Amino acid sequence: MKPRHKRMALIAAGLAAVGLAAALVLNAFRSNLVFFFTPSQIANHEAPTGRGLRIGGLVVAGSVKREGVTVHFTVTDTAQSIPVVYTGILPDLFKEGKGVVAQGELDAKGVFQASEVLAKHDENYMPPEAAEALKRAQASGESTGKTLAMDTESKPQ
Repeated sequence: MKPRHKRMALIAAGLAAVGLAAALVLNAFRSNLVFFFTPSQIANHEAPTGRGLRIGGLVVAGSVKREGVTVHFTVTDTAQSIPVVYTGILPDLFKEGKGVVAQGELDAKGVFQASEVLAKHDENYMPPEAAEALKRAQASGESTGKTLAMDTESKPQ
């Protein structure tokens, strides 16, 4: 082999190695990527089912039902509400009417199966994406004349 061909082979091998490394890093990043959705986006079927995501909003007053370590509650963005089921110990700051972010998957029935629940730690703090989503939901709810109806029939028993 000529030196010129050896150089070309080394360059090609180096590019292939860099490409493989980049593909592995991007694949790992994509599989660990978790998007944030509001209850309104989930109700509009903008969120994927069977894939990890986060949902944020306020815990509806009177919606928390405990069955041992399993907790059923409803999260709202003041325009739409989504039922959530979580098995585990809730954070100490978890309360009705307070902000919450839950991570998990949306099942085929539209119930969010949470694997992790994060409670808002200060009344003055809210993640920027959650605050913006609440503002958008309130604005769209006011502009279309929607009101938030929270009846007991839509809550998990």
